[in-house]
Amino acid sequence: MEVFDLIVIGGGPGGYLCAERAAQGGMKVALFEERALGGTCLNEGCVPTKTLLNSAKLYRHATESEAFGVTAEKVTLDHAKVVERKNKVVHTLVSGVKGTMKGCKVTVIDKRAAIEGRAEGGFAVKAGDDTYTAKRLVLASGSETVVPPIPGLKEGISSGFVVTNREVLDRKELPRELVVIGGGVIGLEMACYFASVGVHVTVIEMMPKIAGPTDPAICKVLMDEYGKRGMEFKLSCKVLEVTKDSVLYEEAGEKKEVKCDLVLLSAGRKPFTQGLGVEKLGLEMNRAAIVTDSHMCTNVAGVYAIGDCNGKLMLAHTAYREAEVAVNHMLGVKDEMRYNVIPSVIYTDPEVASVGETAESAKAKGLDVKEVELPMLYSGRYVAENENGKGFIKLVVDTNKNCLIGCHMVGSYASEIIMTAAMMVDTELPPQRLKKLVFPHPTVGEIIREAMFKI
Repeated sequence: MEVFDLIVIGGGPGGYLCAERAAQGGMKVALFEERALGGTCLNEGCVPTKTLLNSAKLYRHATESEAFGVTAEKVTLDHAKVVERKNKVVHTLVSGVKGTMKGCKVTVIDKRAAIEGRAEGGFAVKAGDDTYTAKRLVLASGSETVVPPIPGLKEGISSGFVVTNREVLDRKELPRELVVIGGGVIGLEMACYFASVGVHVTVIEMMPKIAGPTDPAICKVLMDEYGKRGMEFKLSCKVLEVTKDSVLYEEAGEKKEVKCDLVLLSAGRKPFTQGLGVEKLGLEMNRAAIVTDSHMCTNVAGVYAIGDCNGKLMLAHTAYREAEVAVNHMLGVKDEMRYNVIPSVIYTDPEVASVGETAESAKAKGLDVKEVELPMLYSGRYVAENENGKGFIKLVVDTNKNCLIGCHMVGSYASEIIMTAAMMVDTELPPQRLKKLVFPHPTVGEIIREAMFKI
């Protein structure tokens, strides 16, 4: 039986960064990952989808650039080569994570691990026939696709007619007709890729809008843009059944059918904690999610939960930060999570990014706010690079505290710009001070400065 200072179960973004930071802090660390280091994000989510979306953007620019004085002929997209490059990118980054673990002297064990119970001085974890113990335990088991109880869905998954984000990324051929069940972030990003390369896409969403809590005006921009590219949205619609070659759904009380040759299931994700052994330690749960405090501590001293498995905010960069907070708590360094300053991005084309409160969420909390909205056309670079662009930014200011508490935008480079706004929300500096920040010109990021002067 090998003894460690820390055992981490799950090698996704939160897990491997936690192992790295703990090892750098002087701990002897074991990291368990049964599939591939990098988890869903690196192998089946964040990175692979962005690789595909970049190819789609290049294809669209090559075929829709006449307004910019650029004409190309016989432009084609080889989806098999796009997937091949995606695999190369993933391999490169996974190899990088492996190298980092080796450099930090983290013991990586490629087996599925589960909590065995308490052990002398800590906790026991079993993987295969072996048992490992550690003083502390971090659970970073990630999440899994939600499979709703829709008739024919499980049969469709078994036959390959229905795929999740995992399988769709490895398909070498493009479908002609794709139905996406779910209009959340994952579904929209994949729908964006396929629609951009010529696939007819239908998105069926049971809510009255796409993209979850995203600002409704931003959602309208996305729907208008993709509507021009032939994408269809069926909102407030309930999927009734999946057949061998179609999806049946209900719209305004009427049963309808859409034929397709592939269905992408994207109805959300849930914490993956089944079989983890949480009951053996009496961990407090909220359904499948492990309950944690602002230091990532569970109700059991010495046990932490980070990333998707705690169900708080299922984003890779959230897991990174949670990993650092957890390790700092172990090392006695004062630190805690602030979920209100974590940005989120939808990597569609145009991009969507936000951080903090919307005017609606702030008012629901009893805050007095002022909202400023400004078209991206106030940015010279945006105008230079976008023809008839409909992008915009919204700033939300707490008038009592006199600080920025939210930023929401849609447009080019939004994913890169939002960090500036996140820092403004985090520092709680007054607008008068933020107005003195100097932005390089011309940049799309200047839109934040322009909007600040409208407060």
